[in-house]
Amino acid sequence: MNIMDKLYEKVEKNGTVCLGLDTSLDYVPNWFKKQYDSEDEILFNFNKKIIDATLDVVACFKVQIAYYEALGLKGLKAYKDTLDYLRSKDALIIADIKRGDIAATASMYAKAHFEGDFESDFITLNPYMGMDSIEPYLPYLKNKSKGLFVLVRTSNKGAEDIEYLPVGKDEKVYDVVGKKLIALGKNYMGKNAYNSVGGVVGCTHADEVAKMREELGEMFFLIPGYGAQGGTAEDVALYLKDGNGGVVNSSRKILLAYKEMNDEENFELCARKEAINMRDSIRTAVKNLRDNK
Repeated sequence: MNIMDKLYEKVEKNGTVCLGLDTSLDYVPNWFKKQYDSEDEILFNFNKKIIDATLDVVACFKVQIAYYEALGLKGLKAYKDTLDYLRSKDALIIADIKRGDIAATASMYAKAHFEGDFESDFITLNPYMGMDSIEPYLPYLKNKSKGLFVLVRTSNKGAEDIEYLPVGKDEKVYDVVGKKLIALGKNYMGKNAYNSVGGVVGCTHADEVAKMREELGEMFFLIPGYGAQGGTAEDVALYLKDGNGGVVNSSRKILLAYKEMNDEENFELCARKEAINMRDSIRTAVKNLRDNK
């Protein structure tokens, strides 16, 4: 069983929600901040409460390193402590680092984020320097313990600047990238027909999804764009295969659910409610799609 099999089974059990711990100090209620003496303690303990409240209703957690790097060494301590705590709970971790470099530099990034203080299960990569920017990470996939999520077609407006450039008659740059990643992942297949080289595929272009899902059948998707960027549960359902084959990221909408629910004293329970609502909305959309076929 490879790491993507483990994620597949988490989705089967807990649903498709990937909870983004893109935690800013601005997100933390003031009463909670006052309990701690340092920024790293505030961030970690806020994350801990969120993790404990949502562990059984999400498939995985995506920790965006930029929110921690911005606070210097204290922030990186909170990042490390969060990763350690997630591992202690047997949670699956996507480290959202979006590295994209070659040769020895990429090897050091791989060592930094697949071993030691910042170890995670998956990392995000940017492939637009070429496939040799991915190769240094592949030894960590060989023993089936680690996985990748590589940018293919993202949900931001600027994706059109490069990812949508035409290549040949009927393809765009992102089509070529996706096919190259499928070829790269052939040696890392799991028992559930997905390989360990996943793709980041935004859900804000639902009109293109049928072609993508067919051509990238062995690729497990990390799906941003839900909620704030306009993606709906119905859009997401199109990217899944019978409710699996992808995880759907949500960060602020879950972390800040307490503001919409006007209940900052129970921010973690509000996060749980929002995660459950999101999970159930996607499950309903998948069922409706299945029933209408």
